[in-house]
Amino acid sequence: MRRNNPEKRPLNPDVRYNSTVVQNLIHHIMKRGKTSVATRLVYNALDLAAEKSGRPAMDVLEQALKNVGPVMEVRPRRVGGATYQVPLEVPSSRRLTLAMRWIISSARARSGKSFSEKLASELLDALNNQGAAVRKREETHKMAEANRAFSHYRV
Repeated sequence: MRRNNPEKRPLNPDVRYNSTVVQNLIHHIMKRGKTSVATRLVYNALDLAAEKSGRPAMDVLEQALKNVGPVMEVRPRRVGGATYQVPLEVPSSRRLTLAMRWIISSARARSGKSFSEKLASELLDALNNQGAAVRKREETHKMAEANRAFSHYRV
């Protein structure tokens, strides 16, 4: 177990939108260090989403991440011999990370089309509070609600 948490490394903003959120999304999508491929995919997806929704790309992304990010989640806590699922509030940095992770995984799970189109349609679904990523958030909230009885075992 760690004695202390590692320090957060600074993240440079992306070129087009000058946003650390977009840069973080690019890093999450990137496979095998192919930054240029991931960048092209994200920019194409944001352009498609902006075109289909009629709103600026950054607004679409921020609103989608806000709609998908969970407020509560459960964390396991051992008390005596039993392990309880204790509901806790999610910190803002983890909320953003989980939202990105869920949107990307549900975009990858979609069938057909290019990845840019899949990501754009997943962002639009998240914008409208639909889709697999939003369903994942709802499941997380249901789990936290069901285990509310154990909230006195805060970690």
